[in-house]
Parts: sequence; structure tokens; C-alpha cells
Amino acid sequence: MKKKVLLVGESWTSTSTHVKGFDQFATATWHTGATDFLAALADSSYAITYMPAHAAATEFPLTQEELQAWDAIILSDIGANTLLLHPDTWLKSRRTANRLTLLHDYVAAGGSLMMIGGYYSFQGINGGARYRHTAVEKVLPVRCLAWDDRIETPEGCYAEVTESHALFNDIPGEWPWLLGYNEVEMHPEGRLLATVAGTGHPLLAVREYQQGRSLVWTSDMSAHWLPEEFAKWPGYRQLWINCLDWLTERG
Repeated sequence: MKKKVLLVGESWTSTSTHVKGFDQFATATWHTGATDFLAALADSSYAITYMPAHAAATEFPLTQEELQAWDAIILSDIGANTLLLHPDTWLKSRRTANRLTLLHDYVAAGGSLMMIGGYYSFQGINGGARYRHTAVEKVLPVRCLAWDDRIETPEGCYAEVTESHALFNDIPGEWPWLLGYNEVEMHPEGRLLATVAGTGHPLLAVREYQQGRSLVWTSDMSAHWLPEEFAKWPGYRQLWINCLDWLTERG
């Protein structure tokens, strides 16, 4: 039986105003950054359910029982506010469950959480992802900075493996370049497995937290930080499988 994984985030809507002389019109476009990830894992031993960011405000679990239905949960490019502000709270001033606290308790009780980088991961653009000092941060192997944590590397940057680990099993040769990541600091209980070469900044780290496990990849799963060359690299698929294998293995 395939293990069940919930991928949350990796979508956004953009609006454009087109001006043609005197005239103008507006368009709206929905985007997803999950396509390569979902394709890579389609024939794996994991059943991935994709919950886009716009759906998460209402559809993300509101109880511990619902969370425990998942073998692993992935947060990717989705800020804390989307999980904190259920429409019943935001629009109707009603009390609702704190889903960051629920995620903490899910991991503490034996669940598995992965956070993947992006403009709305960790602390994010203009500090807007806002995971610093939250219950989710408590379970991660890293600590979020107090400010905009994006590091843009248009010249390219590379992974540097710092410790042998099962996460690197069957990953071939030299890793392709990346174009950016979120800067974070290691938690004392985290285990640093790879850095951004020449910086010491964490790229891949893991942690065992109470009965559960957490893992972070501080670059993206897709463009623009993760270019096409990386997504087409054979190690792309194997990296995510290894991450999920480690997160969901039980002694």
C-alpha cells in the first residue's frame, strides 16, 4: 500500500493590466509550481495529494485526527497566515483551531513534516511567510531569521554534502545549480546534511522531534530557484524519494 503524503502550497494567482494605447484590460492567471514534483513521484511508493494554496485556508485539516491520516505533510511556498486565518476567523470573527499548533502536535506524536523553500516559506519575502517563533518552527531542524530571508543567486549556487546519510543514496554525481534559497540557522538539535557551497548556509537538514521527524530543503521544488536542469536531473526524483523514505520510516 502506498504511503499517503499531503503537499500543501505551490500555487498562486497573478493579475496583469494590458495597456494598448487608450485602451486597457485585465487578466488573471493561475500558476502551479508542483508539476515537476508530482510527475516525478507519480510512479513511486507514495500517493501524493496536492492541496493548492488557495484551497488550504478552508481544506487543510482542523483536527489532529485528520492530520494523522497522512504519513507525511509537505509545506512548500505557503505562508503561515494561510493556515492561521481560516475564513471563519478572518471573515466572521469566529474561533478556529490553530493549525500551526496542530502540526506541531502531529509531529510530536509521530508524524512527519517537510518544509521546502520559496518566497513564502520559512520567513520569506519581506518576512511575510512568518514561521519564526511559531509552533511549526519548534519542530524544524532550523530556525527562521527575523527578516526577509531570500538569497538570490542568479550566477548559480551548488549543494555541498556535509555528512553521509541515507538521503543521498543512489543520487548521481555532481548536483546541478540552484538560483536561490531561504537563509536559515541550524537548531541545536538539527542535523545538517548539505549546505550551499561556500556559504555554510543550510540547504538540507533533518531532525527527530519527540516521536516524529522533520526535514527542510531550503531551495525550491521548481522555478525559479530550481531550474529546469535540476528538475530533469535523475537525482531530482531520487532526492524526494529519499526524503520521504527517511521521514516515514518507522523503527
